[in-house]
Amino acid sequence: MKLSKRMNRPAPIACCDFPACRGACCAYGVWVGEGEIAKIMENAEAVRRFLPPEAEDPAGWFTDETEPDPHLPCGKVRHTRVLTRPEHPLGSACVFWVPPDGYCALQLASEALGKHPWALKPFYCVLHPLDIEEDGTITIDDVQELTSTKGGCVKPSEAARPPKEIFGAEIEWVSKVLKTTDCTD
Repeated sequence: MKLSKRMNRPAPIACCDFPACRGACCAYGVWVGEGEIAKIMENAEAVRRFLPPEAEDPAGWFTDETEPDPHLPCGKVRHTRVLTRPEHPLGSACVFWVPPDGYCALQLASEALGKHPWALKPFYCVLHPLDIEEDGTITIDDVQELTSTKGGCVKPSEAARPPKEIFGAEIEWVSKVLKTTDCTD
């Protein structure tokens, strides 16, 4: 997996302050690969246990429209449904956002199943706040913008460290996902 030069430049940032941020990054949902959707649906009962009643039906978890995605092994993504959530800092949230504290039902289900907390989380959730450039290079957006975003996933830090160190676990996980995702229909 290729990292942009920006990932090597020390920056005065740290990871988000969850649960204080209450899952602010979940406000608009996320793109999910077809292989990831299959894995989530295989574990639907475990996921449902953590969702409020209005989000329990697996048929309502993802939009129907698919879009091409050259970065994921299956080549296609669908979006999670987004629900109005007055208790969310931004007023809406991914269907898997668990009120009122903002935990992720996919992460809670993964842990309940005895798996790594990110086992059911979509690639783009784990990758965030990092991003992928068109050529597949992992990068980080403008640090000033990230640290000034209310409830953002990056906060200012006294110490400057390269983002590749700060987000090392996430980079390692998404690299593994890219190598092991099953794309059977």
